[in-house]
Amino acid sequence: TAGVITLLEQYVGSEASAFACLWRDKQLEYSFRRGLMKAYQPFHICTRDALDYTATFFHKNLKPSEKDKLMGEYQILPPFPDVEEGLSPLKSSGFSLFAFSNGLGEDVRSLLQNAKIAHYFKDIISVDEVKTFKPAPEVYRHLLDRTGTVAHDTWLISSNSFDIIGALSTGLSAAWVKRSADATFDPWDVKASITVSSIKELQERIIIK
Repeated sequence: TAGVITLLEQYVGSEASAFACLWRDKQLEYSFRRGLMKAYQPFHICTRDALDYTATFFHKNLKPSEKDKLMGEYQILPPFPDVEEGLSPLKSSGFSLFAFSNGLGEDVRSLLQNAKIAHYFKDIISVDEVKTFKPAPEVYRHLLDRTGTVAHDTWLISSNSFDIIGALSTGLSAAWVKRSADATFDPWDVKASITVSSIKELQERIIIK
């Protein structure tokens, strides 16, 4: 999100980090609420609605063109430095890698292509195909259906604890990528199958297992 914050600094100044944090929180909240209400809209709608809310909360009269630029930043997010170093040996070891996202398939494809890591993935699986959001059980069952795998042989990799918990509740294995020492796992009566600090560490742990 560094690129998003950099652009936000042009529009909201010193409030950029707080703005980005609330925007992300509201983005997820709106997806959760739409999932519960069975009132699905594509994830970019949740993102835009969350942006509108956040701009109102911070009393920022952003122009439509400025909002469009902010939304566009989500298509060019750079990968973390360890991602390619971790994905390459995973693929070389025989793992089938799938990008599994709340976003629309074409949006995820664009993001991966811009990050120059699309070639590592066998396919893209979007929750849009079942019209609800993570962590609804049906999205993880859809993942298994699309990949043709069974739960105990399938790993969900995420830095979002709600995603980890959703996958575990459906029988998948799940690795929590704890990129920050301050990151806190949701205090539910469940733990990630493994916890790693980077994608590179992940491939070492899974291959060893």
